[in-house]
Amino acid sequence: MSDAVDAERLDRGIEHALHRHSDYGAEVLDEEHVASDPLVQFDRWLAEADARGVYEANAMVLATVDPDGTPSSRTVLLRGVDDRGFVFYTDRESRKGRALAAHPTATLLFPWYALHRQVIVTGDVDLVDDEESDAYWAGRPYGSRISASASRQSQPIGSRAELEAAVAALEEQYAGVDEVGRPERWGGYRLRPWRVEFWQGRTSRLHDRLVFAREPGADAAGWRLERLQP
Repeated sequence: MSDAVDAERLDRGIEHALHRHSDYGAEVLDEEHVASDPLVQFDRWLAEADARGVYEANAMVLATVDPDGTPSSRTVLLRGVDDRGFVFYTDRESRKGRALAAHPTATLLFPWYALHRQVIVTGDVDLVDDEESDAYWAGRPYGSRISASASRQSQPIGSRAELEAAVAALEEQYAGVDEVGRPERWGGYRLRPWRVEFWQGRTSRLHDRLVFAREPGADAAGWRLERLQP
């Protein structure tokens, strides 16, 4: 098959992808039935996403701002949520760790495409304390602890072979030992939300968008709710 034919098929595939559209369903998100606390509403939607088979329902896109002002984003996993906020863990010397040290504010996006839903959470970010980070670390699979210890996340490396050699060296060091200590550079973050938007896709693009907002640092009673045009 010629390169020209391959290119033509690729162009048709791209054209189809760019113009594909689904007319979303009739599920409703309205002020009458939404919870008065956005964290309660988020818990409902997260549980429903999991129950309805959304793959990695706790996966979220974390958007940050680098020290030089460049925006960056990546997918991470939500590992805890309560009235204090949304928790995730990572290497604090990674790109996102350096970004949060410089600008401790971030946005989380939960893209539940199969349900025609998304949630966008914005807030201030604090470090999770050592005790909580240690407890989470201890519950991770052995291989994940070894890999996180061996990898200096976001730092350049010459080859995959070098990375695998670093892992092998740690596996030898900890042979027969289940206790792999948490690196000082690795730990948790908690995003304390002051804006949470719930988006429900509706037919003919008349989507529902409900936003909870409060002043940074305000208590839970400070949430106000408003509807945005789609």
